[in-house]
Amino acid sequence: MDSQKHQYLYIKNMVSSLCIQTVTEEAINAGLKIRSVRLGVVVLAKKGTKEQFNLFKEGVERKGFLLVSSKRERMIEAIKTEIINMVYYENKIPGNQNFSSYLSFVLGKDYSFLSALFSSSEKTTIEKYIMLQKAEKTKELLFIDELTLSEIALKLGYSNTQHLSSQFKKITGMSPSEYKKSKDSSSVKPDDPDIEELKKKKPKATR
Repeated sequence: MDSQKHQYLYIKNMVSSLCIQTVTEEAINAGLKIRSVRLGVVVLAKKGTKEQFNLFKEGVERKGFLLVSSKRERMIEAIKTEIINMVYYENKIPGNQNFSSYLSFVLGKDYSFLSALFSSSEKTTIEKYIMLQKAEKTKELLFIDELTLSEIALKLGYSNTQHLSSQFKKITGMSPSEYKKSKDSSSVKPDDPDIEELKKKKPKATR
């Protein structure tokens, strides 16, 4: 099928496979013909009607998502999606490319432009946003308790456990071991990263 006939809908606050499932269900309920759904984007096989679009918009907004219309917002969401994919879904950066070069290549924009755009919109830097997501992922892995701290550091791309611990403490105010002890003593599971706190501390994407 000619790609020119496809319609792209950009969705804010999608951060997980659960979100993809929820958005897919809302699109089907609205009668839209889906080609594919991935984080942040719904691709329609053909353009929907105004009524279908409004039903879909109402449905996803009830679940805590937002349709993104402006190019600026779409670019911000694209940056967040690449970071979420890197941290949570372990998308590998080809070769010895650093993340800034990779992001620039994938989005087709100079990194200085992307960095300035992100900072002006989100009131934080891309680097700090990555730190936040890695801290949230570290919380999840500490709670699951299947990996050592060294293994977590390697999994998240830290040079060593000291580097992980330093950044984790900057975000949470405590070391990984202190955090784990506090969770062990309270027996409270950390916030589910699939639907809370991933993109903007926290976007509301409900189950």
